[in-house]
Amino acid sequence: MRLALFLQDLSIEEKIENAPDSSYEIGVFIGSLLPFVVLVVLAYIIYNKSKNRTFKDN
Repeated sequence: MRLALFLQDLSIEEKIENAPDSSYEIGVFIGSLLPFVVLVVLAYIIYNKSKNRTFKDN
């Protein structure tokens, strides 16, 4: 876990300061949230399928 955190570049403020224009800031924001959104959606899909399978088995 520590290795994964070490390899990630967490300097979002630095990226925004060196941005060529304001649209880059939007891209950095979306890019930083996208992994979390994908994980939440994946967790919800797995939860929903598991819940439906439990009700079908009874």
